[in-house]
Amino acid sequence: MRLSDLQSKKIIDIDSGTNIGSIVDVFITDDGKVDYFFIEQGRNFFSLNKETDYKILWTQISKIGEDVILIKRG
Repeated sequence: MRLSDLQSKKIIDIDSGTNIGSIVDVFITDDGKVDYFFIEQGRNFFSLNKETDYKILWTQISKIGEDVILIKRG
């Protein structure tokens, strides 16, 4: 699967059912494994505020579906 495929999917919190945001970048370890994704929350194209970005660890992902990525936070 390509990063661009993942970026088109909505990220949904399993516990609350809320849309968390979208993937904007990925961190890959030196041995080639995905460690975490950078998630962008509700920021428009012209906003420069990076305070709303945060990380979702690969281990927090419960399921990658056709249209969504289900995660379990906390």
